[in-house]
Amino acid sequence: MNYDVIIVGAGPGGIFASYELVKLNPKLKIAVFEAGNPLEKRHCPIDGKQIKRCINCPSCSIMSGFGGAGAFSDGKYNITNDFGGTLHEYIGKQQALDLMHYVDDINMQFGGQGAKLYSTAGMQFKKICIQNKLNLLDAQVRHLGTDINYIVLQNLFNFLKDKVDFYFNTQVLDIVKENNDYGIVTKDKSFNCKYVVVSVGRSGSKWMEEICKKLNINTKSNRVDIGVRVELPATIFSHITDELYESKIVYRTEKFEDDVRTFCMNPNGIVVNENTNGIITVNGHSYEDPKLKTENTNFALLVSKHFSEPFKDSNGYGESIARLSNMLGGGVILQRFGDLIRGRRSTEKRIQECTTIPTLTATPGDLSLVLPKRILDGIIEMIYALDKVAPGTANDDTLLYGVEVKFYNMEVDIDNNLETKLKGLFVIGDGSGVTHSLSHASASGVYVARQIANKVS
Repeated sequence: MNYDVIIVGAGPGGIFASYELVKLNPKLKIAVFEAGNPLEKRHCPIDGKQIKRCINCPSCSIMSGFGGAGAFSDGKYNITNDFGGTLHEYIGKQQALDLMHYVDDINMQFGGQGAKLYSTAGMQFKKICIQNKLNLLDAQVRHLGTDINYIVLQNLFNFLKDKVDFYFNTQVLDIVKENNDYGIVTKDKSFNCKYVVVSVGRSGSKWMEEICKKLNINTKSNRVDIGVRVELPATIFSHITDELYESKIVYRTEKFEDDVRTFCMNPNGIVVNENTNGIITVNGHSYEDPKLKTENTNFALLVSKHFSEPFKDSNGYGESIARLSNMLGGGVILQRFGDLIRGRRSTEKRIQECTTIPTLTATPGDLSLVLPKRILDGIIEMIYALDKVAPGTANDDTLLYGVEVKFYNMEVDIDNNLETKLKGLFVIGDGSGVTHSLSHASASGVYVARQIANKVS
């Protein structure tokens, strides 16, 4: 079958590339290949009762399917160049911001209207952070919530389904260059097209690396983020989350001068499992619906590790730590901060007596047997630093889930059009190693769609 454009991956990058292409040129014949399920069929079997832990489904509904890994995220769209990727280094700061605002407008049109837009501008809290050796990064944050984010995605799919051919549960095995066209190879068929947009997300990192090797596209090692997810009573951070919702705070440790940062803050949210290539890690969600809110807030504390020659496999390093956690805990490990400081493992009894009630069933254990000392020391320093601006963070009953790992793709060699050296082959979203967020990934999809539309006009 022949198409004008084939998009590999139906995450935010792929969705917004499809949307913009349809809008700019309705006559284009477009296909989207997605390894996971349609949105309505994405369902994690973990119910906390009969099934309490990951059972390694063939396709992880949390990580794959229409909407990508962001479908069941907290639905936070951070409009900023200060974090979330380096898209601005390719297309310019102002254009990157303009595209993020454009994506935000579309989200509002497709069901997100009424979702609050937060901002760090003029915040007194920024001054308090600086006074305590913490750096609050600048951003506007649109919080949809997991529930409203789902509605927006469903509305976008309803808009696209009759204009674009979607192939769900269809793994792309290979991309073949054929003169001026491309061949997209699946298990059962092959398809031809003029333009390919690859948007496979973080879960497609290994596949992306293999495709780049086969097509002789250069890549370079990216970082890996390793840490824990913190859960504590929502009231401790309420003076921050009520005004800002999510705060991206960076602390430079005194001992090693490593940067530790908060990530993916979920006020009144829940902690969840993630399955990345069979490795169970931890993440967090929260909802806009008051009925779905909890008494806890959770957020990640992550340390970024960059590696120099000769070591190149940063993701492999992160995987080895996550696998150790899985080996010791059968999945995610849970520990009270007080137990960690005292050098003892948490037990079922200590967790049951804890004043902070965990929202995820995890195995009580000892994170010091899993996380490297340098990373763990940095996390402990950060918790004490946060305790100065949010007293109660360093309480004994603060919960730590481990490990949380953010895998980043090898950074693909692309030009300012996000196009590889093979003309007509574009790589966008988190799969490119360039973006690390919903807003940046979505913006990259719009940007490439406009490049393609200009080429075929």
